[in-house]
Amino acid sequence: MPAPPPTDADHPGGFLFERDTFYFPNELVWEYRFETAAGPPVVRRRIPPPTYSHHCFVLVRSARQFLYHASFEPSEPPVDPASYRERIRNVVSRNPRVPAKPGQRIPFPGFRGLREFSQQHERLLKCCCGGAWQSYVLRSHWRMVLPISRNHQKRTAAQLTHKIQSGIAPIVHLVRFPQLTINHGMILFSVTGEPDHLKFAAYDPNVPERPSQLTYDARSASFSMPRNSYWKGGSLDAIEIYHGWLY
Repeated sequence: MPAPPPTDADHPGGFLFERDTFYFPNELVWEYRFETAAGPPVVRRRIPPPTYSHHCFVLVRSARQFLYHASFEPSEPPVDPASYRERIRNVVSRNPRVPAKPGQRIPFPGFRGLREFSQQHERLLKCCCGGAWQSYVLRSHWRMVLPISRNHQKRTAAQLTHKIQSGIAPIVHLVRFPQLTINHGMILFSVTGEPDHLKFAAYDPNVPERPSQLTYDARSASFSMPRNSYWKGGSLDAIEIYHGWLY
């Protein structure tokens, strides 16, 4: 029999936005102004240029690695930056698909969670979690070049719902291929609504101040996301990643 899927049940409370997300953002290279819903955006390069961009997949992968492999211990005294650096590198070298076995989590004393830790040790995390190239060289990226049918999206919505209800925080790749209007990663952590209209709460590394929302409409078998600072709003395709040997 195949092994049961990993869950976050051993992590108190599962994935919590206020605890398990990065405080700092994946910065945008461009500024977008959406003057009409149908027309193209007005785009201009950000000034000053960002210092930490193209890291969306690095951040969602790292957030789940911390969820799966780190243990934050607020009652213990903090350690020196060199020790934290070693612990961060240890966490992000581990499998983002499978949680640590009991007793094998890496301790981070002095902090209640990743969000608090990242607020104080932003530079360390940006240095150690991985370069921007790791957002482009993913083994799952092959899937977006193949046709994504409505049946595929229907199955994806059901799978994402089942995993969230089972205590798993799935990672999704959002695309409109062959258009390049969006190529982005987010973590989903809750789902509400009726079966024909689901609302997924998400950690969006581009907008770390608050949860974002991804919606699934069963009538059109399509996902959508409202307008934000980088997306004009509307339908897109979702692919679950970091969940199997092909993805």
